Amino acid sequence: MTDTPLHLGRASTLPQRPEDAVLDYVPNPRPGKPYLVRFTAPEFTSLCPVTGQPDFAHLVIDYAPGATIVESKALKLFLGSFRNHAGFHEDCTVGIGERLFTEMQPIWLRIGGYWYPRGGIPIDVFWQSGEPPAGLWLPPQDVPGYRGRG
Repeated sequence: MTDTPLHLGRASTLPQRPEDAVLDYVPNPRPGKPYLVRFTAPEFTSLCPVTGQPDFAHLVIDYAPGATIVESKALKLFLGSFRNHAGFHEDCTVGIGERLFTEMQPIWLRIGGYWYPRGGIPIDVFWQSGEPPAGLWLPPQDVPGYRGRG
């Protein structure tokens, strides 16, 4: 964490790879208060590592902050960097959750990756850091399973 966010209020370019993305974390404005932060990315994209074709997902990231929170513009740029990343759905979803959990050190984090079908099969991937804290209001992610046209 730096005292001054790298991206907030500045022009920023989209990183070419997730490893090149710098995530900014700022102090939690409500430390010691149990609350949930939710980010949704309904148009997340990455590349299939076999065919190079685009894969699309609706991501939902929930976390209970510790000492810091992730700055949303930096998160947007990080997620956008996956547009050029060739990775399986499991790699992308779990990798995003693990990186956020490792760097931000929230009390708890979960990510749901609701992937659109490839080859006729939708793949949903879920990861969480452990049991949610007692008393934390945990709303459902409410992303319906893929139903096709019908």
